[in-house]
Amino acid sequence: MENTVKISAAEVNKLRKATGAGMMDCKKALVEAGGDFDKAIEVLRKKGQKVAAKRADRESSEGAAVAKINADNTKGIALVLGCETDFVGKNENFLKLASDFGDIALNYSNKEDFLAADFGGMTVAEKLVEQTGVIGEKLDINAFEVIEAAYVGSYVHINKIAAIVGFSAKVDNVEALGKDVAMQVASMGATTLSYKDFDPAYVASETEARIAVIEKDNIELARLGKTLKNVPKYISMSQLTPEVLAQAEEDAKAELKAEGKPEQIWDRILPGKMERFISDNTTLDNEQCLLDQAFIKDEKKTVAQYVATYGEVEVTGFKRATVG
Repeated sequence: MENTVKISAAEVNKLRKATGAGMMDCKKALVEAGGDFDKAIEVLRKKGQKVAAKRADRESSEGAAVAKINADNTKGIALVLGCETDFVGKNENFLKLASDFGDIALNYSNKEDFLAADFGGMTVAEKLVEQTGVIGEKLDINAFEVIEAAYVGSYVHINKIAAIVGFSAKVDNVEALGKDVAMQVASMGATTLSYKDFDPAYVASETEARIAVIEKDNIELARLGKTLKNVPKYISMSQLTPEVLAQAEEDAKAELKAEGKPEQIWDRILPGKMERFISDNTTLDNEQCLLDQAFIKDEKKTVAQYVATYGEVEVTGFKRATVG
């Protein structure tokens, strides 16, 4: 027997606003539910479960990155709401959903509890399934990061990278400091605070691998008659012991002597040569250590030196959430 339940435009619009589903999907759900609003929501939810099951093996490598900070700037979260296509990732409703998730996430310290949190009468996990059915793409929380500190700053780059940074104190102009360092995290992709955090075995392995790559490149450069790349002995400040630095200085002095430079001017030349030696032999630090990187707004300073200009404050931690 044909269903004769009449559904008003107002009812359809109410369901659409509640779920984000399309007008026709909402009407079909209301018809199937006999006009019962709550049952219609359940119909849409079950549709989402079916779509989610079909798309479970899909990659949700697009999406939106969000950073949220609480009212007193002592806690921040960074998360990525993933989807399958860039088209959906730029959709206004999708971006609002990501932002709404971020607001809820501020109340939680781990992804598991966040997924179990309430979202308008359902859990966040259930909302993801529901919206998978609405949008027709797999949705997932691909990253969930938390920082708590005396002050937390943040930066989001075109909804693709979200960075949060913790500081030890709320100094003057800490808002500018927080944004600048978070921008550094987003732009340069550090993985740790300082070279002091590196495992010696990791540094040794990286050194060996990098030297092998350069030596291989040099074989080809030599064949082409081009200038060879410098093969560094070291790649991190953690390897530059007092003995290594003392030897580097002696080598620099020997070089100056061989060049016939008067000894009385060596003191003016040596600092520059030592600075260059350290720079050439700390490439790992500059790539991966936030405090040891060149500051993006003034490459004459390291991030640590820039932070020091704000007084008695230190970076206590950072997190980065990236789409893809």
